[in-house]
Amino acid sequence: MPEEKVIEFIRHGEPEGGSKYRGHGVDDPLTERGWNQMWNGIGEADHWDIILTSPLTRCAAFAQRLGAEREIPVRTLADLREIGFGAWEGMTREQLLEQRPEEFRRFYENPVVNTPENAEKVEDFFSRISVVYDTLLNNYSENKILVVAHAGVIRAALMRAIGAGPVQMYNLEIRNGMVSRVRYRNGRTGLELINGIL
Repeated sequence: MPEEKVIEFIRHGEPEGGSKYRGHGVDDPLTERGWNQMWNGIGEADHWDIILTSPLTRCAAFAQRLGAEREIPVRTLADLREIGFGAWEGMTREQLLEQRPEEFRRFYENPVVNTPENAEKVEDFFSRISVVYDTLLNNYSENKILVVAHAGVIRAALMRAIGAGPVQMYNLEIRNGMVSRVRYRNGRTGLELINGIL
């Protein structure tokens, strides 16, 4: 493990179509407001050695533009895609409360044992993101990393960072265009920022 490493995460901004469950089966582009949310979150920062992004358009388009404008290499990682929501893909919270109220309630009571129909299991998703996270920490030579990703990905990564598990991850609210930061120094993990701006 390096003496010091900083991993910052930014959630994509607002996508076209408004708020709904987009896993990795629904991929809407960012609205103008969504782009602005991300630029506001990043500000003038350009301190990263590398930018890593989900392959989904709502993340990758911003990552590629940021990398090009600030001359930072960008790499797409397939495993940074959002959790697959199965039958919930494309549905709003209101639609789920109306059409699948019990399933919705049970999921948020314990997402590990109450997977939506045809969805990726939360434990499998958490394992996928944990592997990515551990790889960033231990196998990447870059010490300042920006990850452009989704609320679920960031939740899982932060839970992994502090030694918590998947049951608790939906207790974290991760906002569009906001930045979270984990810093490793002298073998210790510090969760320095959630939903901030740079």
